[in-house]
Amino acid sequence: QVQLVESGGGLVQPGGSLRLSCAASGSIFSINTMGWYRQAPGKQRELVATITGRGNTNYLDSVKGRFTISRDNAKNTVYLQMNNLKPEDTAVYYCNAAVVSKSLTGSNYWGQGTQVTVSS
Repeated sequence: QVQLVESGGGLVQPGGSLRLSCAASGSIFSINTMGWYRQAPGKQRELVATITGRGNTNYLDSVKGRFTISRDNAKNTVYLQMNNLKPEDTAVYYCNAAVVSKSLTGSNYWGQGTQVTVSS
């Protein structure tokens, strides 16, 4: 079994910054792509950013230049640095990881979500 635990959400004023973290633990052999998704009230969940095991990244157009995804493979942790936050970034942010377990089976895991609210 694998768990993803997120932290770092909160309330921030427009133009401010937050850093989200997501640590994976459990029966892990390796982790391939890790990513962040978000879901605002009344909207579908959308992909915000992903990062492969080799460090290749992909971003939602509306966050390019403002958000940066990174990972620490030794800690099985992925980060999302969010700068110049806007009210439209308000959402619950979810971590996702494609994990190969120690039994060499692959599964996709989600964190519990962390609330990010951008408001003055």
